[in-house]
Amino acid sequence: MERGSFGSRLGFVLAAAGSAVGIGNIWKFPYMTGEHGGAVFLLLYLALMFSIGLAVMLAEMVIGRAGQRDQVGAYKRLKGGAWPLVGYLGIVTGFLLLSFFSVVAGWTIAYAVKAISGDLTGSSPEALGGLFENFVAQPWQPIAYQGLFMAATVAIVVGGIHKGIERWCKLLMPALFVILLVLVVRSLTLPGAADGIAFFLYPDFSEITGETFNAALAQAFFSLSLGMGVIITYGSYLGRKESLPGAALWVTSLDALVAVLAGFLIMPAVFSFGFDVASGPGLSFITLPAVFAAMPFGQVFAVLFFVLLAIAALTSSVSVLEIVVAYFVDEHKIPRARAASIYGFIIFVIGVPSSLSLGIWGDITIDDKIIFDFVDYLVTHLMLPIGGFFIAIFVGWVIYPKAVAEVTDQGERPFPLMPFWGFTCRYLAPIAIFWILVSGL
Repeated sequence: MERGSFGSRLGFVLAAAGSAVGIGNIWKFPYMTGEHGGAVFLLLYLALMFSIGLAVMLAEMVIGRAGQRDQVGAYKRLKGGAWPLVGYLGIVTGFLLLSFFSVVAGWTIAYAVKAISGDLTGSSPEALGGLFENFVAQPWQPIAYQGLFMAATVAIVVGGIHKGIERWCKLLMPALFVILLVLVVRSLTLPGAADGIAFFLYPDFSEITGETFNAALAQAFFSLSLGMGVIITYGSYLGRKESLPGAALWVTSLDALVAVLAGFLIMPAVFSFGFDVASGPGLSFITLPAVFAAMPFGQVFAVLFFVLLAIAALTSSVSVLEIVVAYFVDEHKIPRARAASIYGFIIFVIGVPSSLSLGIWGDITIDDKIIFDFVDYLVTHLMLPIGGFFIAIFVGWVIYPKAVAEVTDQGERPFPLMPFWGFTCRYLAPIAIFWILVSGL
């Protein structure tokens, strides 16, 4: 069965950046920044993104392009032995991550509809908090939006790499940036926005703790979609003429840019209206709608914001479903449309308990966590770090000569940072990722 491929470097960069740029950047990064000291968290996050994060991303691209298969097949082709188990871990991680991710993504569609209908207009923060809690606690409406989101994800993945994922990412990613920039300009022109800018840009180094470092490292790792094989899978569709270090730098830079722009959107707006910047996960669904309700033309900006969140979620979910589909297409020769439809539906079904755990199944707990929080914890703090740890070890110690040849195009394309990249894959990244893992435990 002939494999697809990206038609251009731009298509690959936008697709890979779309994988990295998700609601983790626009929903999670701002509230993590608010909870961990503002600018000092931003500095740590960027430093870790462009050191450990960039190195592991390049390692995943190397495995993918050198193996020219899905992540299980790539490990089989490059080394074999027990290493394909890392690929299988990534597939299981993808199933679980997309199961709870699609629940939150469904909320973004629901809130875009609420914003269009005017349900968020003129409401107090207390009323908006009640609206959100009542919505997520319902048994069927959140599941319906989750199903709608998964159907859109499946439809794009069915189209394949060039006609599906690449085509849609070339449309969705520029749209995401345009909407984000419009919202940033509006936020920066609000009265009192300077206080939010100061919080975001002027670090207080007394805020640095071990927890701050750990949170920044985990966020950098999570926001780049590392550790489950997304970039391995996308790298397998990349042509030989493309520069891997250049592509990795572009993807990391675009991901960091969106996170920083999200900070410039949310911090000035929250400070302008005197809300709590450390209000946690409810920042996007409770606090920001209250901000929009209080500003002129707030309904327009609320619609734009939740459409933005939905686009960011879709570009990420497409990449996660693709790692599952690529495995069944490459290793089991299942037609793409059938694989995407079957396994997209299975992921949707697996996600239903996470949705219900916020309402009627709220009494069911695992390790004192509701199902949604447990699956999130299992993926973010355990499975992703384990996957990333073995990816770095595999490239740094097991196939390093092959990796050097892949990065340098058999020595034809110089890579001045090769010694630093090798050191990072062998020592720095495994130690840092192990730290995340231990902290998660």
